[in-house]
Amino acid sequence: MTSTPGSAGPTGAVTPPPSEPARRVARFTRAERWVHRTTAALTLLCVATAAALYVPQLAELVGRRHLVVTVHEWAGILLPAPFLAGLASPAFRADLRRLNRFGPHDRRWLRAVRQRDRRRGSRPAGKFNAGQKIYASWIAGAVLVMLATGLLMWFTHLTPLIWRTSATFVHDWLALAVGVVLAGHIRMALADPEARRGMRTGSVERPWAQREHPLWLGDEPKGERAERPAKGAESEAGRAPGTPST
Repeated sequence: MTSTPGSAGPTGAVTPPPSEPARRVARFTRAERWVHRTTAALTLLCVATAAALYVPQLAELVGRRHLVVTVHEWAGILLPAPFLAGLASPAFRADLRRLNRFGPHDRRWLRAVRQRDRRRGSRPAGKFNAGQKIYASWIAGAVLVMLATGLLMWFTHLTPLIWRTSATFVHDWLALAVGVVLAGHIRMALADPEARRGMRTGSVERPWAQREHPLWLGDEPKGERAERPAKGAESEAGRAPGTPST
């Protein structure tokens, strides 16, 4: 090894790498993102066609009521399809198990929200916080009720009039509640760019995960973390020790 003018040491010495960007952590697989996007598209289609059917100004503007009714009916029928298809994904099934578990830390999270406690560590959460678990359970139940009442309204010859009248009442008011809850869900998503990036790309920044879901990374099996290497880390890892950098 030789030294060159102006260098502090031999030319073969490896200089320390610059500070690397925060590592990203895999959060959702492609299958899970597909289920979310498809379900969201069908849900928004149901909401938009429902508004065109029930709001007089929109009904007059859109017209083609028979076509709108047909689109609304089939969008509702297909709404459970992405969920059922997603069951083929092990990652999707694992996240369903996480959503179905409600532990002591979830009660702490809810208590902190009620008290508006935003101190670090006051809202412990795994991969999904208590609010996300409640939302997922509520929307799943609402979809089943909407599907059942919608079928009663669609096939009018199969049930008595009182059943159809009751189904219409439940369907209409639950649709309004779903619209309000979805608006809140979208508002929360718009307020958290990193959460949206996680659903769009499948990975999130490690500091965000440690801040918003501090119990998540510690509970993940090593085989499921699948961290994305930082830029340049792969090439540095593949270089033999002592090999000069170019």
